[in-house]
Amino acid sequence: MSTEFEKPPVESYELTAKKTKELTRNQIRRARISGFVLIALAAVVMFYFAPNVSGDSTFGLSLPEESVQLSPLAVPAQASLWVLAMVLAFLGVLQFIKGFQSKSTVLVGVAFAVFVVALMVWATAGEEFNLESMLVSTVARSTPIALGALSGVLCERSGVVNIGIEGMLLGGAFTGVVIGSLFGDWQGLVAATITGGLLALLLAVLAIKFKVDQIIIGVVINIFVLGLTSFLASQVLVDKPELNDAPIFPTIDIPVLGAIPIIGPMFFNQTIIVYTMYVLIILVTFMLFRTRWGLRTRSVGENPKAADSLGISVSKVRYLAVIYGGMVGGFAGAWFTIGTVGRFDQNMTGGRGFIGLAAMIFGGWNPIGAFFAALIFGFFDSLQQKFAVIGTIIPSEFLAMTPYLVTIIVVAGLIGRRRPPAADGVPYEKE
Repeated sequence: MSTEFEKPPVESYELTAKKTKELTRNQIRRARISGFVLIALAAVVMFYFAPNVSGDSTFGLSLPEESVQLSPLAVPAQASLWVLAMVLAFLGVLQFIKGFQSKSTVLVGVAFAVFVVALMVWATAGEEFNLESMLVSTVARSTPIALGALSGVLCERSGVVNIGIEGMLLGGAFTGVVIGSLFGDWQGLVAATITGGLLALLLAVLAIKFKVDQIIIGVVINIFVLGLTSFLASQVLVDKPELNDAPIFPTIDIPVLGAIPIIGPMFFNQTIIVYTMYVLIILVTFMLFRTRWGLRTRSVGENPKAADSLGISVSKVRYLAVIYGGMVGGFAGAWFTIGTVGRFDQNMTGGRGFIGLAAMIFGGWNPIGAFFAALIFGFFDSLQQKFAVIGTIIPSEFLAMTPYLVTIIVVAGLIGRRRPPAADGVPYEKE
């Protein structure tokens, strides 16, 4: 018997080298594209923003009701824009020339943050802008996006694509306001959660049992819920306004933590829905990566055949993950009604479910990453609302589309590629 190890075929070395070369080329191409974009943004700041401003940009750091009041931060607008433009150009040139591979995402993220600061300085020149209130609004507005992303993580980690998050949010919002109007806010919250679970059950049955294309199922759910809620809103809620007048969850100020300047009102003076989001993010992270159920879910999403050979019921795991994800999506929908305004309007979710999908991809199918991605989207959403209030010269249409522009950037992969679970969207046929 020979003691020599078998040598891998030459073709395997050539294939590996080819893949490595292609990967390197893609990294270089993305680095140059993102570097060019950053240089272009620096030019916008230097030659458009800076020449057209004067005076100071003032940023409020405290809310009027806070016990500890911080002095507003005033910065010279034009000089600040020159400095920010040079920083942005420097980062863009570095990215264009050499790129930073694994650190490119961080570098590009920092550069875009610099541009956002420049945008805020330019838009608020000669005005006072309460930064604290915007940050509080950021966390609140990121809540349905983060929960929608979490819904997607639960589904896709098990191998089922959930495009129907938007429909689950909208269905939860409608059911939540009707049941909330009749019985109370907590009952409405439970009803919204159940609605999301039922819609997810429909997705699971069609995708897992009947093996219908999962993308099509999600689109159908979105269209069905949009049509149904629009019809009921126009035919029922208009005639019976008492069904569209639900109580709103009050904000809860957590002692000690809520008194911390800036951070306190931002994270610890929110509604029960926001606090539940914190708990769910931590809980799902622990369940996915620290429990037997999470290991089985991830194994089914990566290699269902191997999981089946180990005695794991692929269908059962996927059913549970999808239903859990749907319940989270329905819970997120309640934020739009009993979490904010107490009433339902047609298509009031405004595409937040799709942005949640983008946050899920941005976060690498990880609950923590999805949460921070949702904060980014929530920040831009809040920013355009605040800019509209103070009456900046930026067109309102441009401000309204800002969150969606960020979504396009994320999905296009300009700040790094993300790998989904290997069996994501692939029906499993038991042999």
